[in-house]
Amino acid sequence: MSKGNKELTRERQEELLGTLSARFVKNMVRHEGIEWAEVQAKLESNHEKLWSLNEMEATGGEPDVVGLDSETGEYIFFDCSSESPKGRRSVCYDREALEARKKHKPENSVMDMANAMGIELLTEEQYRELQKLGNFDLKTSSWVQTPENIRKLGGALFCDRRYDTVFVYHNGADSYYGARGFRGSLRV
Repeated sequence: MSKGNKELTRERQEELLGTLSARFVKNMVRHEGIEWAEVQAKLESNHEKLWSLNEMEATGGEPDVVGLDSETGEYIFFDCSSESPKGRRSVCYDREALEARKKHKPENSVMDMANAMGIELLTEEQYRELQKLGNFDLKTSSWVQTPENIRKLGGALFCDRRYDTVFVYHNGADSYYGARGFRGSLRV
């Protein structure tokens, strides 16, 4: 795999497509009315998006199709791991927050990781849509896109599911926890 040109080897492409196909079939409730063959054809013609899905998979996100944008014809993937992806935890919200920490800086930030992976951080609305497809983040939490007015004041938002309810909380953007990561979305 070469991160410079964001292409996977043919062998890795086939392995990833097999994983995605099996997950798609196992979780049909997430994408009723969508045919895997059409999704796969789009993926095979867009190597950069396939690379991003591989990054989502490699960090524990278990990406799956959750919709089709009828206006653009794009398939929408979300991270569907039961808990916040393991390979994306213990990170603060953004570069500004990371640089503001005086001690015990985490290795990375949510926004930097998402950008490097070629994905978008879920919005609060997208997070709530994901929760309609199953029960996610019962033990962990996930950062979500934060409105600029909150971020300017040093805060950031995260969500989880407890007591059969989706909660939205706030924290300092420079905070990080072993049980908090982030979920992403990708349009193909």
